[in-house]
Amino acid sequence: MSTAPTLLSVESLSKSYGGVHAVRGVSFALRAGEILALIGPNGAGKSTCFDMLNGQNVPDSGRIHLLGQDTTAKKPRAVWRLGVGRTFQITATFPTMTVRENVQVALVSYHRQLFNLWSSTPRFAPEEAMRLLELVGMGGYAERPCGELAYGDLKRLELAIALANQPKLLLMDEPTAGMAPRERIELMRLTAGIAREKSIGVLFTEHDMDVVFEHADRILVLNRGTLIAEGSPEEVRRNPQVRAIYLGEGLVYDARHREGASA
Repeated sequence: MSTAPTLLSVESLSKSYGGVHAVRGVSFALRAGEILALIGPNGAGKSTCFDMLNGQNVPDSGRIHLLGQDTTAKKPRAVWRLGVGRTFQITATFPTMTVRENVQVALVSYHRQLFNLWSSTPRFAPEEAMRLLELVGMGGYAERPCGELAYGDLKRLELAIALANQPKLLLMDEPTAGMAPRERIELMRLTAGIAREKSIGVLFTEHDMDVVFEHADRILVLNRGTLIAEGSPEEVRRNPQVRAIYLGEGLVYDARHREGASA
């Protein structure tokens, strides 16, 4: 059993919209250096769960403890200040600024600097920005306008920005969405290497099962807002409920049954 400290503890988290249970009684924990995947079919409640962890949505019931503090009702900026980084399904950057300046904007915020964003940012902490870019393999792109980057490079830049507040926990919502298969594997391999080197806990959602089963230490499976399985990749792969509900074994069985009946 791991002796690493617990970074995130979720207890009986629930959220409903108009009587529809988006998340129902979800509980789990995440330790430092651990990579935890949250998977499930479309509409399973993954994004709702993430939004509550990040402070963008307030749960109807349950508690969230991040880095030893109760953050159940805290705003996103307060959660970020505690040392929580986040990436999103859709990458948001300043296209006319350079790659380095985009990282510097995040550093300006982290160091609580208050000055003109456009004129002062290029002079703030350039060495720290370059260190982050080198960490994600983007050092050679530092002076290029962000708007010229390929999508895979934008995702690596987003990771550098998420690391600007020296996070102890990374929340990554569909980090490889829109990327080519090879780029997906490379981005998650890079993320996993950084996380384990720096003892950063990572919670990520993902539809690509190759990415999930190759990089996750543990997997949580949501279905209709309820946590139906939790365990190692192999344990989840063998779970009959997961196979039937998420991986489609039940659909395959139904198809074969219909074919046999009509033969």
